[in-house]
Order: sequence, then structure tokens, then C-alpha cells
Amino acid sequence: MLANILRTDMAAHRPLPTDSELAQSVAVLARAHQDAVWDKTQMVNRLRSHLREYYPAALAAFHGSGTLGLDSAHARVVLAAAPTPATAARLTRSQLRALLKRAGRLRRGIEAEDERLREIFRTDHLHQLPQVEQAMGKQTQALIQQLGAACHSADDLAAATEEAFLAHPDAEIITSFPGLSITSGARVLAEVGDDRERFADARALKAYAGAAPVTRASGRSHVVVARAVKNQRLASVGYMWAFAALRTQEPRDHYDRRRAGGERHTAALRNLFNKLLGCLYHCLQNGAVYDAERAFIPPVALAA
Repeated sequence: MLANILRTDMAAHRPLPTDSELAQSVAVLARAHQDAVWDKTQMVNRLRSHLREYYPAALAAFHGSGTLGLDSAHARVVLAAAPTPATAARLTRSQLRALLKRAGRLRRGIEAEDERLREIFRTDHLHQLPQVEQAMGKQTQALIQQLGAACHSADDLAAATEEAFLAHPDAEIITSFPGLSITSGARVLAEVGDDRERFADARALKAYAGAAPVTRASGRSHVVVARAVKNQRLASVGYMWAFAALRTQEPRDHYDRRRAGGERHTAALRNLFNKLLGCLYHCLQNGAVYDAERAFIPPVALAA
């Protein structure tokens, strides 16, 4: 009883976390989540490569990513119960529906999914020897367990990252930018930080992220190349940020102008990331949210 009172009293007088402490916790969680996502992707690739050797029906049934991919819950449940083509072909409608329900599949559309899987699993494919299939099925079950652990770790870290990021005051500014979600915004905050004096100006931040190109000139030679030395995590999220921002009018117009000027897709996307990162620097310095009219000034107005 006394111990509970002391713990309650200590919790009541515990100081609130500072912005710097929150930023450090976001950095730890965001990088851990990114590593977990990379690990999950690696496990999916290993499983796909293994299934290609003896179980093509599984690749036809579960393809892509998300709800239809090998990392989905119902794909893991079905493949764990039917790790070989022969086992999958013997699954009845009631068994398939039970597996889909166990995986959390909604009742709506479960009949159509049942028929789709039965048709794929009963299609004739080349087979390995029966004993070889059994051995490869055991390996599939082991890979499914590892993939399930990677998926759960990524989901848990994603929830913790979201909670820590939304508690930081810079979250409102970062997520106001087009193309930045809570997850990608947390990764940006993790690499940029909340120290306003860390970068001397926007050019320093762009060079740190690898968004600014490098100009090499010697005599008559003049070459502009992408920056190789950079923060790889920030460059990775920057590519996704710029690509997702193309769904917004102003970033799309900027990208189209660069493409019309002769730039390739990667160079135009990197230039868009460079533009957005400079806007983010000034917004963080001034405590202002994203404003499309100030970030992307029309060319006619700029010339005037």
C-alpha cells in the first residue's frame, strides 16, 4: 500500500518531458520503425523467393502488398495452415472461410475471396517431389512465423512513433506539408531534429539530406551530379515525400516544369524534395504552417 502511494506521488511530481526529450524519443522510435519495415520487406522477399521454387499458386493468390500481399494477416494464416500446394488444393470452402475469419477478414466479400483462393489453389502447376514439398513446407511455416513477428514489431513501433510524434509541437507544422503523413513526418523530425541552430541555413539542410546537387567544374568541364554523401534515412523518406506530394497541384506543376525542361524523373523528384525541404526549414524557423501560395510562387509573378 505504501509503495503504491509513493509511486503515485512520484508520478504526480514527475516533470513533463521537454521538446528536446520528445524529439529524441521520436528519433529512436522512428528509426526503429524504419528498421522494422525494412526487416519486414526483407522477410517478404525471402518468402516470395522460397515460394517461387515450389508453390506458384501462393504467389498468384497473394501478390503485391497490403491487404493482398504476403505480409497480410489472411495470407500468413492461410499459408501457415496450407504450406504446400497439395495441402492447399484439399482445403474445403468451410476450412477456407474459417481461416479467413481467424485472420480478421470481414464477412463482406468473404465468399468471393473463398472462391478466388479455391480456384487458384486447384489450378494445375508443376510440382516438386512429395517429400521435397513437405520439407519446403516446413521451411515456409518457419518463414511465416518470422514474418509474423516482423509485422507485429512494425505495427507496435508505428503506434508508439505516432503517439510520440503527435506530442511534439513541430508535428503540426510538419504534417501541414503535402505528402507528409504522421509516419513520414516522424522520420523527418527524427533526422532534422528540433534544434533551430543545428543548420546555418536552408542550404545546409538540403546538403545534409542530399537534395542539393553537387557542381564539379574544372576548366571547360561543368558537371552537376547527385550528392552521394548524405543522410540516407532522410534521403529515403524525402523520395517518398516528394512522390506523395505529386497528388497536390502546386508540387505537381513544379515537377512537370522540371520534366518539361529535360530532367529525368529522379532528378525532377529530387528537385521537388529540395524545394519542399527549403520551405520546411523556413516554416520551422518561423513557426508557420505550410502555405502553397508562398511556397510555390507562379512563374509569371516571379518574373514580374
